[in-house]
Amino acid sequence: MNLWLIPKDFYSLCLINIMKNQSFQFSRRKKQQLMKNDRSLKQSIDSRIKDLCGKINKNENYYTTSSCSGRIVLFRNIKEKRDDVILFSWHNTISLGLLKQELDKIIKENKSKGLLYFKQEPCILHVGCRNLQDAQRMHDLAKNAGWKRCGIIASKKRFIVELNGTERLEFPIINNGKMLVDDNFLKIIVKEANKKLEESWKKIERLERTIEK
Repeated sequence: MNLWLIPKDFYSLCLINIMKNQSFQFSRRKKQQLMKNDRSLKQSIDSRIKDLCGKINKNENYYTTSSCSGRIVLFRNIKEKRDDVILFSWHNTISLGLLKQELDKIIKENKSKGLLYFKQEPCILHVGCRNLQDAQRMHDLAKNAGWKRCGIIASKKRFIVELNGTERLEFPIINNGKMLVDDNFLKIIVKEANKKLEESWKKIERLERTIEK
């Protein structure tokens, strides 16, 4: 077949059909995603990021696939997937008294074999986008709102914008039933972890305000 004899309108028609199909597939994936049951340990969207997710999902060009407003966890240092890897998880700020209470409970209940870690995690958000232009727009909005770690994951089927905060703490806290740090260190860590969580929440609020404009 002589490609030079194919009308230009044919290529335009093919391109239009491809774009229509991509749009249809996006709408189908969005509907399926929003109908899924929450499989996270918390089994619900964090209250501090819920409004942001709601506003994103109301836009016909976006939908959220996963989110977390940030959290503090105590977890086992093991690689295999188990239900008891995370011993405690908080999505709010904590007090020194609460942290010490849970650490004492772990030791008393003999849950502290091997290394146990304290970790404060930043906010994270994944957004499905209708096309590359929409993905770039969401990426730029997040950057301007202070989300420093932003990226676009592109494949033949979809475009995902990954947004991550950078506020993080992690260190071993118990080893074989023995505390590795003293109360003075814990006091500092609680203060810093709470501060970093609050910084994550400010990023969420700024992005929500930016999307409203």
